[in-house]
Formats: sequence, C-alpha cells, structure tokens
Amino acid sequence: MTNSTMASAFLPYDIIGGILCRLRVKDLLRLRCVSKAWCCLIDDPGFVKFHLSHFKTNANLSLILRIRCGGLFSIRFDSPQTYQMLKPPFDESDEEGFDILGSCNGLLGLVSRKDEISLWNPSTRRSRMLPTARIMFSPRRLSFRVIFYGLGYDPISDDFKLVRLVQFSGRTGELFASEVKVYSLKTNSWRMIKDSPFYLKALRGVYGALANNALHWVGSEKPSDTRTIIVAFDLRTEEYRAVELPDCLGGKFCVSLYDMRGCLCVIATHWEVGVIDIWIMKEYGVKESWIKFISIQQFPCSYLFPNVMPLFHFKNWESVLLNIDGEMFVYNLRSKWANKLGNEDWPTSLETEIMVESLVPLNGNGATFDNKDEQHGGKKRRRKNTKHQHGGKKRRMISCPRELTN
Repeated sequence: MTNSTMASAFLPYDIIGGILCRLRVKDLLRLRCVSKAWCCLIDDPGFVKFHLSHFKTNANLSLILRIRCGGLFSIRFDSPQTYQMLKPPFDESDEEGFDILGSCNGLLGLVSRKDEISLWNPSTRRSRMLPTARIMFSPRRLSFRVIFYGLGYDPISDDFKLVRLVQFSGRTGELFASEVKVYSLKTNSWRMIKDSPFYLKALRGVYGALANNALHWVGSEKPSDTRTIIVAFDLRTEEYRAVELPDCLGGKFCVSLYDMRGCLCVIATHWEVGVIDIWIMKEYGVKESWIKFISIQQFPCSYLFPNVMPLFHFKNWESVLLNIDGEMFVYNLRSKWANKLGNEDWPTSLETEIMVESLVPLNGNGATFDNKDEQHGGKKRRRKNTKHQHGGKKRRMISCPRELTN
C-alpha cells in the first residue's frame, strides 16, 4: 500500500481537500495520477471553487504580459524575479495578432485579428475555440461599426459568459443601433439578447471592466450627449443600467475604466491642467463611495497624455502597480512618486492583465490540451531540438521592487 493510499484510507477527504487546496495547479495536475479517488477529488467542481477562493491572494496572482511585437509572458507575484513564456492557443501565424479581451477566475479571453475567439486557462493549458457568431444585423444608414467585448462569471447560473456588442452608428445625427450576443460556456453556444439602450464610446478600449458580476464600458445616453456615464451590463440578469461618475470630475476630461481586485476604477485624464486622477468605487452602486486615491501631476513617461491602467494595490494600500503606456511603475501613495519596474532586460510596450491560478475546466468537445513541449513553440516529436533551442530561455532574471515580494 502506497503512502498516498494509506493517507486516503486514514484521513477524511475533507482534510485531504484542505491540504490539497494549498498546492499550485501544476502540482495538482500531477497528483491526479495518484489514484482515481484523488483524481475525482481534484476534478470535483466543489474542490475547484474551494481552491480558487483559497488562491485569490496577492501571492497567488500572476501578471500576464503581452509584447505588442509578439510574445506572451507570465510573472507570479510570489516569485517576481523570473518570468515564463506562454504559448497562446492560436496557429503560429496568429500568435502575434491577438488581444486579451478579459480575465476571470483563471480564464483568459483572447480574440485574434481574424475575429476568432478563444477561452484559455494558462494554468491547465486547456483552451476552447468558440463557435463562429455571425453578425446578423447590417443597417444601411449606419456605416460605422465598433465591436465591444467582455468576459465574466454568472454566479446564479454558475456559468462563464462572454459578451459581444456590435454597435452601428451614422456619420451624423442621433441614430445608432446594436446587436448583442452572449456566449455560454455551459452550452458552448451563442444567443442573441436585447439591444443596448446606451451608446458606448470606444475612447480607450472596447473591453469591458468586470466588477460586481457586471461588465462596464464608457458611454452616454446618445451619441451627441456630452454627459459621460458608465454603462453596466449585469451578467446575472442580463440587464443594462447606468452607473454615475464622481461629481468632482469638472472641466474637460477623458475617461477610461478598469477593475482592480474586483473594484471599479475610473481614470480621468484632465488634458487642460495635465492631471490624471484615479477613482475607486468602494461600495458598488453607491455614488457617494467614489474615492480619489491617486492624482498624478507629473507624468513619468515621454507622452503628454499617457494611458494609465491600475493593476492592483499592495498590502495596506501603500503602493499601487500601474501600467503607464505599456511600461510598469510602482506608485507610492505617500511619496507621490512612481518607480519604473524592471531593468534593461525587461520587455517594453506591454499589454497587461491580472490572472489567478485556477483549475476551472473548459469541458466539451471544443476543449483541447496543449502539450507541455508546445508551450515554447516546439513539437513533441522534436523534443530534443526544442530543449536545446529553448531550454535556456524559459526563465530569466529581472529586477523588481520590494513591494512585489510582500
């Protein structure tokens, strides 16, 4: 009798599950081979949720970096001195031509330049290519078209949903229309829902910010309306609603939205005075709970009006990790100073996403498993060549501030 079998015989499975939930995904995938009982335990939906809730801490988060000229990397916050190269689930010709449309519970949503959409779990290396969803509506008088995306989780139906909103508008006037489809991971199918009553603005991104089980975009009541609002789409009820911006946003400004650790953030760029303010909604849906916690008056980049993306805050809100025009900065809230992350070896011009390790499956006929040897671009039958070509490039040393290790 092996040690693992003896442990299963004498320890209750709730205790075994409590021990296993502290392990990383790559270790759990190996432990699935111990016995059928352990495999069933690790694959159990209840254990997958328990493991996910246990891993949602700073130490278990990963920073996904995509270089615009090609390349996808992952950095774990518990070992920030190294990073690992990832292989997206697209053909080699499409690997450099894709965008990250969102992240939710360990899943990444990717869309290629050919409008192919894939859900991908980098931790388990499983992916699913979504079925094609044709755009059915094509109004003649509305010649401009913008596609908005969003990825999230519906706790009521226990389902991951991907939203595609195609908005049509004319050259002038108040006419606009939309076609909205929702993809369900459970059914692996698209379905059309009612149109959005709001006009969405593609000022700085078309990917929705996920907060409080809802996706958010910048919009207005109609195209000519100068009053900017936040348009929210509730993933549970599939209803649209407006979320009010802070009252203190005076003068001329440009707004973009992000989510930071589940909280909705507003980045307001005041181009007349050269100031960027970052607001966070402490209590979702309560307008009075907006708090301005960062105000940047001197931009640490060469651009006059940079694109600022708050990624997450460190413990006790002492500092915040920011993506400013593709470069990483740690902004200290006390000293009001931003320190650039990395050194000369650190890749620049990045797109970033925060992701947590998870066992969330992608069940169904569309699920695939990427071979471990293909993670760096090689083929299994050419394993020796792949080892010599990529063995020294899997992990590289980088310099990071002390905050990342806390």
